[in-house]
Amino acid sequence: MLRYTLMRLGVFAGCFVVVWGLVYSGVVPRGLGDSNLMWVLLLSLVISAPISFVVLRKERDRASVQVVRRVDRMKANLDANRAQEDATADEAAHEAHAQGQAQAS
Repeated sequence: MLRYTLMRLGVFAGCFVVVWGLVYSGVVPRGLGDSNLMWVLLLSLVISAPISFVVLRKERDRASVQVVRRVDRMKANLDANRAQEDATADEAAHEAHAQGQAQAS
């Protein structure tokens, strides 16, 4: 997952450098007033998203598999904990019922 995130940041950084160069050279218009940095950031995000979607497809699939495994493992642990709690509660109820039967006799 960390690898995918770093690769995604790398694609964004590359787009940022290219857009910054295009704005600096005048090929792409500058933002209004002090908004130039925000303009470059937003344009870089818009450009880097589809590039990342296509170029990082395999890495995204690997990261997705890792996330699914982690979620499945957490669900299994949660189910095991629930089963243990249910068994403990059932045992306590059984003991209380047995004590009630013993006292009633």
